[in-house]
Amino acid sequence: MINVFYDAYRILFKVYSEGSFLKQAISEVSVDYKNRPKITKLVYGVLDKDVTLDYYVSFLCEKKPKRSVLIILKLAMYAIKFLGNAPHAVANGAVELVKKLGKGANAGFVNAVLRKYAETDIPLPEGKYERYSVLYSYPVFAVKRLAEDYGEERAAKIMNADEERTAVRFNKGVDGEKYLLDKRWNYEKTPFYNCFFVKGFKRDEDYDKGIYTFQSVGSVAVCDLVGQGNLLLDACAAPGGKSVFLSDNFSYVVSRDIHAHRVKLIEEYAERMEKNNISAEIKDSSVSYAEDKENFDVVLCDAPCSGYGVIKDNPDIKLFRTDENVRELNGLQLQILRASADAVKVGGFLCYSTCSVFNAENDGIIGKFLEADGRFEAVRCESPLKNEKGKFGIRFFPDVSFGAGFYFCKMKRISV
Repeated sequence: MINVFYDAYRILFKVYSEGSFLKQAISEVSVDYKNRPKITKLVYGVLDKDVTLDYYVSFLCEKKPKRSVLIILKLAMYAIKFLGNAPHAVANGAVELVKKLGKGANAGFVNAVLRKYAETDIPLPEGKYERYSVLYSYPVFAVKRLAEDYGEERAAKIMNADEERTAVRFNKGVDGEKYLLDKRWNYEKTPFYNCFFVKGFKRDEDYDKGIYTFQSVGSVAVCDLVGQGNLLLDACAAPGGKSVFLSDNFSYVVSRDIHAHRVKLIEEYAERMEKNNISAEIKDSSVSYAEDKENFDVVLCDAPCSGYGVIKDNPDIKLFRTDENVRELNGLQLQILRASADAVKVGGFLCYSTCSVFNAENDGIIGKFLEADGRFEAVRCESPLKNEKGKFGIRFFPDVSFGAGFYFCKMKRISV
């Protein structure tokens, strides 16, 4: 246990103390290969339950422990409560880790807190939103937003959703079902062609050959809704999954991102999947460009967002996103839509999507955009993936859409 705890601690320290994103931290920390699945499960779990674990620590400790000790306590508490590990063994492992890190003076404190934790039935807070926050491990601001958007009962189901399923999507020309059958994988069909849920599927050399890729079913649903055409602008394209998918549906795709290293990701993705009709550019999509005017059949704005529709896959979002962040993002989302609007041909389509479940980032943005720009009207869309209709677009929720929390709206340009 000590080795697993130690490697998990090193990853979590980069997230909590250095502000690293979880996936970045996992890639940067070298761990014991045979323990990687356990370590990954542990760090994802701790971050997913961070709000709850923070509450447990504050209940049991008179003052908040220093960062290193706090991380160790959260690791141990998660292992006891959510993994069902024996409290005595976990406490011993935590004490060993404290000593290994050269913080032996805290060993007695850690042992005492974990013993108390194992013996104490910790009550939920009395406040309504605070209670939901601890129960579902969501920041209070997010609880309030969901309750205001959908009501408390619906919000609870969204927060309680515990499924994030990444699909295996096969490249054009590959019979994905035959591939899986030949390799004797157990799979489940998604509502989309050549896209499957495969439990335990491991990346191998065929990934590097471009035979398949990994893409969330919500992302696939968005691409399916964008449709087909001649020229597509993917305004916020990195890392490139949607551009690559849509390159099979459009004659040519222009993919943009504001950061050079992210444009490189698009180029690498397109090269791996052997797509030669994608041009990746370093451009700021919140800025309107004269050369783009009425140039594209379809513009897709997969806007920067809070990510609160995909937090099972990105649990560190709960650490880094705040209510103020969401308000700041609202301004950027609207700016990107407005800047992209001129690039759409008359009769063409402006598509907007997020991986958020907050109404302020979805229908709320579309409402403000349409009110100010009479050249566009919202078009009703249908998807084979279970969804709920909003005022303007359609919403995919993690509790009903295979773990996918996404939003999509298509708007037609009807005038000059």
